[in-house]
Amino acid sequence: METPSEASKAADGKPVKPRPVAPTGRFALGTASSIKKRADGAASAEAAASRSSMMKSTSLVNASSVQRRSSTGTVGKQQDNGSSVVAKKASPTLSDGAKKSKPVPAASVSSKPAVDKKSSLTERATADSVKKPAVKASPTSTLKRVQSKTESSKGSSASTRRVASNTSLQSPRSVTSTASKKSGSLTSSSVPSRRKSSTADSRDSRFMMLPQVDLKASDEVRLDSRGHRVRSLKQLRLSPALEFVYLRDNLLSSLEGIEILKGVKVLDLSFNDFKLPGFEPLRNCIVLQQLYLAGNQITSLASLPELPNLEFLSVAQNRLKSLCMAQQPRLQVLAASRNKISTLKGFPHLPSLEHLRVEENPLLEMLHLEAASILLIGPTLKKFNDRDLNPNEAEVSKQYPAHTAICIRDGWEFCSPELAADSTFSFLVEQWKNKLPQDYTVNKAYVDHPFEEDPCHCHFSFTSLGSEGELVLKYQWFLGGKTPTDFVPIPEALDKVYWPKHEDVGRCLKVECTPILNGAEFPAIFAVSLPVSPGTGCPKVINLTVSGELVEGNILTGVPEIAWCGGTPGKGVASWLRRRWNDNAVVIDGAEGMEYQLTVNDINSSLVFMYTPVTDEGVKGEPQCTMTDFVKAATPSVSNVHVLGDIVEDNVIIGKGKYFGGREGLSKLQWFREKKNGEFLLVLSDSMEYTLTKEDVGRHLKFVYTPVNLEGQEGESACALTDVVKKAPPKVFNLKIVGETREGSKVSASATVTGGTEGSSRVQLYKASSSEFKNEHELEALSTSKVSKTFRIPLSAVGYYIVAKFTPVAPDGEIGEPAYAISDGVVETLPPSLNFLTVTGEFSEGQILTASYGYIGGHEGNSLYTWHLHETEDDEGTPGSEASGLLQYRVSKEAIGKFVSFKCTPIRDDGIVGEARAFIGKDRVTPGMPTLLSLEVTGEAIEGTTMVASKRYWGGEEGDTMFRWILASSDGTEKEIEGATSSSYTLKCDDIGFYISVLCKPVRNDGVHGSLVSTEMIGPIIPGPPTCQSLELAGSMVEGGRLTFHAEYTGGLRGSCIQEWFRLHGDGRKEKLAADGEPKGVNLVLPECFEDNEISPIKTYFGGKEGTGKYIWFRNKEKPDNLEFDLVAASSEVVGETLKYKLSLDDVGSYLVLYWVPTRYDGKTGDPVMAITDDPVMAAFPSVSDVHLEQKNSDVYCGLGIYYGGYEGSSLYRWYRESSDGTRIHIDGADSVTHEVTDADYSCRLLFGYTPVRSDGITGEEKLSEPSDVILPGKSLILLNVSFTSLPPCLQLYTAIPQLNFCGPGFVSSGSGEDQSFEPLATQCSRSYKVRFEDIGRCLKCECFVTDVFGRSSELVSAVTAPILPGRPKIEKLEIEGRGFHTNLYAVRGTYSGGKEGKSKIQWLRSMVGSPDLISIPGEIGRMYEANVDDVGYRLVAIYTPVREDGVEGQPISVSTEPIAVEPEIYKEVKQKLDDGSVKFEVLCDKDRTPKKAQVMGHLERRVLEVNRKRIKVVKPGSKTSFPATEVRGTYAPPFHVELYRNDQHRFKIVVDGESEVDLMVQTRHMRDVIILTIRGLAQKFNSTSLNTLLKIEA
Repeated sequence: METPSEASKAADGKPVKPRPVAPTGRFALGTASSIKKRADGAASAEAAASRSSMMKSTSLVNASSVQRRSSTGTVGKQQDNGSSVVAKKASPTLSDGAKKSKPVPAASVSSKPAVDKKSSLTERATADSVKKPAVKASPTSTLKRVQSKTESSKGSSASTRRVASNTSLQSPRSVTSTASKKSGSLTSSSVPSRRKSSTADSRDSRFMMLPQVDLKASDEVRLDSRGHRVRSLKQLRLSPALEFVYLRDNLLSSLEGIEILKGVKVLDLSFNDFKLPGFEPLRNCIVLQQLYLAGNQITSLASLPELPNLEFLSVAQNRLKSLCMAQQPRLQVLAASRNKISTLKGFPHLPSLEHLRVEENPLLEMLHLEAASILLIGPTLKKFNDRDLNPNEAEVSKQYPAHTAICIRDGWEFCSPELAADSTFSFLVEQWKNKLPQDYTVNKAYVDHPFEEDPCHCHFSFTSLGSEGELVLKYQWFLGGKTPTDFVPIPEALDKVYWPKHEDVGRCLKVECTPILNGAEFPAIFAVSLPVSPGTGCPKVINLTVSGELVEGNILTGVPEIAWCGGTPGKGVASWLRRRWNDNAVVIDGAEGMEYQLTVNDINSSLVFMYTPVTDEGVKGEPQCTMTDFVKAATPSVSNVHVLGDIVEDNVIIGKGKYFGGREGLSKLQWFREKKNGEFLLVLSDSMEYTLTKEDVGRHLKFVYTPVNLEGQEGESACALTDVVKKAPPKVFNLKIVGETREGSKVSASATVTGGTEGSSRVQLYKASSSEFKNEHELEALSTSKVSKTFRIPLSAVGYYIVAKFTPVAPDGEIGEPAYAISDGVVETLPPSLNFLTVTGEFSEGQILTASYGYIGGHEGNSLYTWHLHETEDDEGTPGSEASGLLQYRVSKEAIGKFVSFKCTPIRDDGIVGEARAFIGKDRVTPGMPTLLSLEVTGEAIEGTTMVASKRYWGGEEGDTMFRWILASSDGTEKEIEGATSSSYTLKCDDIGFYISVLCKPVRNDGVHGSLVSTEMIGPIIPGPPTCQSLELAGSMVEGGRLTFHAEYTGGLRGSCIQEWFRLHGDGRKEKLAADGEPKGVNLVLPECFEDNEISPIKTYFGGKEGTGKYIWFRNKEKPDNLEFDLVAASSEVVGETLKYKLSLDDVGSYLVLYWVPTRYDGKTGDPVMAITDDPVMAAFPSVSDVHLEQKNSDVYCGLGIYYGGYEGSSLYRWYRESSDGTRIHIDGADSVTHEVTDADYSCRLLFGYTPVRSDGITGEEKLSEPSDVILPGKSLILLNVSFTSLPPCLQLYTAIPQLNFCGPGFVSSGSGEDQSFEPLATQCSRSYKVRFEDIGRCLKCECFVTDVFGRSSELVSAVTAPILPGRPKIEKLEIEGRGFHTNLYAVRGTYSGGKEGKSKIQWLRSMVGSPDLISIPGEIGRMYEANVDDVGYRLVAIYTPVREDGVEGQPISVSTEPIAVEPEIYKEVKQKLDDGSVKFEVLCDKDRTPKKAQVMGHLERRVLEVNRKRIKVVKPGSKTSFPATEVRGTYAPPFHVELYRNDQHRFKIVVDGESEVDLMVQTRHMRDVIILTIRGLAQKFNSTSLNTLLKIEA
């Protein structure tokens, strides 16, 4: 391999240019593609290449040379397999490295083929040596990691750029060779001669993309045969297990045999002899991810099959003329530099392509090539020719038609965007011309820009040059990808309009139009759209119609066609308005549905249907309205004709019917009586009421209703037939109420009955709140209906009037009409009193007594209740306070033996107090049965404890309650404790192991016993602490006498008690009496010793009570043979003089000797005893504690720990790096107690590992420190200030300005002053906030903190605004809605801001086209305006002055319409009449028109209005008695004009001059508009603006 500093020489001594070799890396994206190059770096590389041709070569090569290109070689030394050796450290300069033939790293090798200036190369090598290496491809690599680097920001990519090298550089793990060590330098015998003639142009690393050999893969999956002169794949041992195959720099010309590589992922076939297309064998390599074909002689890729997993393809430096190939669905990088590509025809569909390189191709001469690439590839393209996409080119690509990519693939010659629309259409028309019907051409074929859920129209237009027959067009819509490819038909999308769905967003649409002529179908033409854009979410009404016949009684239905534009379809807001001739539209109350039934109020009015679309998310669209024609009245009719009233003699009956059909006039009403022969006789007319007479009895009556409207139109009559008229029933006269109307009094009803008998008649009493009788439904019954006429007035009637209902009954049982009589006054009440009083219940302690009484005398109020206790029946007694005011009393203990009484004082609801009454019990209160309410035992179940039984007694005075204590064994056997009959019991020794409970029987003081109650068992009883309860001496207190003692023991079973005797001296001293022996040490043993343990000798003492002995500890390195004190003391070190000794590190390895002198308590000593340890003191197992980190400075950390376990040897130290996901990685080379932070440590945590090693080589367990804080460069962040800036007051947009990235919510205040509190604003985490209407009067608070790229955050800083003031009133988005014709309704709408809107001002005006003058329309100050013929040719102008509720006015804003046009139907009629030049109209004239006179069509006279191009006249038609007479005649000369009446759409006035004018009327507004427009059209020469011009009529 050639070094970059030495150029090869041919055998004849002629210098040969050194060839640049692409540095190896991941698809070369690690060197020249994925790593961004500076523009000046590329320029310097070219300059270096030119300079290199002038420099001498320092390397010799053989004379023979061939034309073969090579990509292999070495830097300095060549190895067997042709891979390069990469040095670990860079040479100081390039020239120095060339002299010593040492390899240099990739970062330090310049792209120049010769030695450059020492200083510049050194600087570049130094600058690039610190940059991070490229990412190495893994065995299963894709392009994602490379993309993440190449798509990084400019700041990060700058640190990873490299200068393209002229040598082939391997990764640090590349396979090395030793061939160059043997041969010295590269000669012609080691490399084929044709490989040496390569020039710098044939192997430029900027364009070559060669793979990096993956050395981590095993030999089973990797094959590296680069530069082995392989001519056929059969020479190699290929297997299906191979994944990485490198066959670069060989002589291969055919892929025969490649089929076996079914598992290959990386295939390098660069620099071979492939020429002809023959890539079909690659079809089996379905998992292939990277394919390298650079440096061959390939002329076409048409045979390259579709490879489903191919991500990288390099075909650079071949002879390709186009990139036509099968589509590659996952291809991300396509390198095709240095070919002969001159066209984009047949460019494949590459939906995932991100990088495209086509440098040094004739194609680069194409204008806007980058824009064309964007159109062909789509939004996935991120890099073009190793550079980020040019934003200008991206904008240029948007100026081309949607079908441009299709045309490019079909061979269209790319041109500038200004010419592209016509050029591409002509290109498509040329393709279609032979497919169309004969003599037909295409005029237009395009699709509107589609939006989500918004109708998208396609436009196809054909021109016939003479063919006969009707051309029918059939449509089919298709859905494609992000670019106009992969179209799939959309089922049922067969119309001219298609509504894109939500899932269509971002994808292109295509519509095919199939022309059909005379039943024959022709090939379809097509149009393609731009990608579907997301909807705005704001719905809009596309079309609004009203269906239904405009006749009274019919139902109209509003039919809106809505584009939801990405919103969720919701329920819109519908409303119906009624507009009369002379009034504005008025909302119809309750008409808020999609349907509306016409009523009589709608006649001669037009209806306005207004609809506002609303999505489920609450977004409202713009309201739209449509207006109907005038509603007509229905034909008069009547339904539900019937007769009301009882068909009984002398009654009045009423005929009824429901009229329908406009306003009712004088309808005909007739009553007929049936004759004996069945015919009917008219008995009454023009009346709805009829009184039945005696003649009608036994006959039927017929009521006939003939409907007639206000205009006199008569409808079809309807009738109702009654039942047979009955004879009149009994009747009542002179009915009255007799008796005093007081509570409890008796009253009776008296009356005179005709047609029946009083005795059989029935009477019923009612009460009424009024003295005027209305109907029985308002009465409340006091009694049932009965024959008896006498009643007693109940309490419920007090304050009411008494009403008597008297129902007469004939002897035959026939019932007559009841009569009613009402009392003169209301029923009076009696004084409050009690009619009875009693107490129920048992007079015994604890029982409840209940009092009841009967109250009379009006409505009871809050009567008084009291309970008393009496010693005797005659005393006054004492009140029971606990039951005062209650009707119930629970007998208490205090009432035992006493009488109980209840006293009630009646009180009426008006406060009147009646006489009190009392009730006293006959018997004294008896005590209750003795009962225990609760019983429990307190105390612990321990021997010697006193258990106490606590109880609660009820039932009179307690007597001698009985107790019994019970013991129970574990098997449930119970026994009573004899003598334990009190409420307490002390546990004894015999009770141990038993359970204890108590039985209690309550006893009253009179000896009455209650029920026996027991407690739960407690236990088991456990022994108490051993205690000597008493101690007594016994025996003769005489010298020589024998004394004994008696002791009382408690505490379970008695054991071996200890007793001692003392002598008590007169001064109070006690002397223990004992018989002691001589002190002696019987035994002394030292246990096994370990470091840091405290040892205590095992010794045995004899000789009375032991005192404080003498102890001496000696330490000796050697174990003494003789334990004599003097010898030991002379050769050993004294280390302690206490009984116990704590071993230390100094004792490890030494023997311990203990010297003990036994001593009695009285100081007497015995013979000394010595003992020695069997073994030396052992060291503890090595360990370490308190392992932690200390930061010495910002870049240096120190690891510390406390060692323990003998003497420390060469302990081991390691440093770890912990990432954010918890992964810990050992840092290579970090094996000391200090560690200097590197770039790789940033954003990670450091851990220090300490492995203790003892001096004898014993190794302990490694301990890790706690992780450090996240390693970050620089200092912590400090947010200095948060301030507010505001846009103009009309926007009120406040912006927080933090120093770095902003993050923090906004808050709005809910108080003022010190009580001010803030509540967070939802989803307001941005640098700006638009003040809303509800924020007025409140303060805004912005909390802010900043973060850097390492996630560090500053402290929270906040700022508070002043209270938000309402903005100046402003109206935005002002527009006038309407369809543009003179008969339509127009509405002005806008978005108001600036506080709460008050009564804003609106004025409608007219503006002539081309003139700045505005003409005010008097009285038009509402939001809606109905246009008329006066507006034709003018623009309607609305001036909207926003007014706040406090009266502050904002800036007036005006908005205008397009010139108002004549309604199409009227336009046609007017044009026809103007063409005729002379026309007559029938009109009406009212000569006696007064302001208050009603407009009745019958009062008007007919006239004929004659108009022509010269004059106008009004003629009164002739009659039988008169001739036609001209009333008004004149020309169109000024001051002639025609006036409208805005409040009457039927009237208009023709003014000929100041003295001659006429007021006319027509039936409809349509006719009025036709007449006025015709007159003005004929009088056009006197008008400032030609009406014909406005109507677009040629004069």
